[in-house]
Amino acid sequence: MRTIPLPAVAATVTVVLWASAFVVIRDLGPVFSPGPMAFLRLLFGVVALTAVLVVTRMRTAGRMAPRPGWPRGRALGLVIAYGVAWFGGYSVLLNWAEQHLDAGTAALLVNVAPIIVAIYAGFFLGEGFTRSLVVGIVVAFGGVVLITAGGDGAHADWLGLVLGLMSAVLYAAGVLLQKVALREVDAVMATWLGAVAGLVATLPFAPTAVRELGAASAGELVAIVFLGVGPTAIAFTTWAYALSRTDAGAMAATTLVVPAIVIGMSWLFLGELPSALRVVGGVLCLAGVAIGRGLVRWPTRRTDRCVGIPDDEGVPSSSGTG
Repeated sequence: MRTIPLPAVAATVTVVLWASAFVVIRDLGPVFSPGPMAFLRLLFGVVALTAVLVVTRMRTAGRMAPRPGWPRGRALGLVIAYGVAWFGGYSVLLNWAEQHLDAGTAALLVNVAPIIVAIYAGFFLGEGFTRSLVVGIVVAFGGVVLITAGGDGAHADWLGLVLGLMSAVLYAAGVLLQKVALREVDAVMATWLGAVAGLVATLPFAPTAVRELGAASAGELVAIVFLGVGPTAIAFTTWAYALSRTDAGAMAATTLVVPAIVIGMSWLFLGELPSALRVVGGVLCLAGVAIGRGLVRWPTRRTDRCVGIPDDEGVPSSSGTG
């Protein structure tokens, strides 16, 4: 009997949990304001990630392997920066965006982040612009235009669209900072420290979070704990496990299903759907990301080398987190 590979199971757990975060954030919008929701999510996430870190270090000690050291200097600064940008700022903006956007549209906008990462890397990290990346940027930009032109409806407005795009920018910034930090810092340690940095950055929201937590129902308490434990602690851990044991391109392709899962969950649990035009725009965005990442390829011709655009090479990848 053929068994399912554990990395595939881990990747599936990751994308489902990340997708569920968009729906839970949207559902909790009337109960928790953006900053306090981010603080509480990170609080419960740090508790769970601390347990993951302790278990990981115990296993390392059991194998008589050297324990990952505490990052210092530049490495520590990078981890703190990406934690504040990604775990902190991105979470607050996404929570705010989803008070004005349905979960599906928010997920579609956030998944533009990989293209932003690739553009920055092309200009500032010396990775250049491949033919696939240029085509992907154009296609994804067309998708963003359709999403923003989708018209104000019951589940989306212009403020939400702007906040959604700002979330994608902060998410991309966090990915770029993390990419550099992981050259010097262990992945589990970097994730835990990043979450701690985000928690510290959202501490000003703590008093309001306590008041809103006291007014929440039992089901809403479970939901906010789930945001910290599921999409934050568990999903980042299973992502790291799957990424370390499979091809990065395959993992990048896996995350492209997140918006589709979000739209399905949003329709099933919240009765909300993006407009048809925004769905088309989202499909174009995801197609652009797939092309830009080199996940969609076509035969190359010898004359392609004469136009000044290099053949397809690796493009930095990131995940569609919630």
